[in-house]
Amino acid sequence: MKKNNILITGLPGVGKTTLITKLAEALKTLNPAGFYTTEIREVGVRKGFKLTSLDGREGVLSHVDIKSRARVGKYRVDIPGFETFLDTIDFLNQATGLIIIDEIGKMECLSDRFKSLLGKILDSDMPVIATIALKGGDIIAEIKRRPDVTLFNLTTQNRESLLSAITEVVKNLKSSGSAPK
Repeated sequence: MKKNNILITGLPGVGKTTLITKLAEALKTLNPAGFYTTEIREVGVRKGFKLTSLDGREGVLSHVDIKSRARVGKYRVDIPGFETFLDTIDFLNQATGLIIIDEIGKMECLSDRFKSLLGKILDSDMPVIATIALKGGDIIAEIKRRPDVTLFNLTTQNRESLLSAITEVVKNLKSSGSAPK
């Protein structure tokens, strides 16, 4: 079985999003589709998380001031807003050569639409690079156990080397062609 799903995990703050954005840039010739997540800070205090698509569109995933029943810790999750944001990204377009998702985490997995889309993406022949929560049961644990997954644990020691290692893995996947599963 071809391992075309590359997952990156690691402690919070170790640099997963930084690595994802560097990978998107290094592999831009593959016409990647996807998004990354960054902190919303107000006066130096983290208030939530912002979504940015690889083509520059933005949305809000969560914020302490959002009115929502869905929450993770102190953050309220805007599930309808997240799903509307996802609808703007053509993940499975034939022109897309790589899918990038930051991240498969507790907030994102509150959305049934995201979980369904994630299943289609991971089952496709398309190379996928995604960050995934270090801890988590249910779908997060299931995804990590998939036989078509290569899991990298990002640390401060391997931050620099993983960029070239993952870039090389993706280029090898693309040059060998997609094998049906």
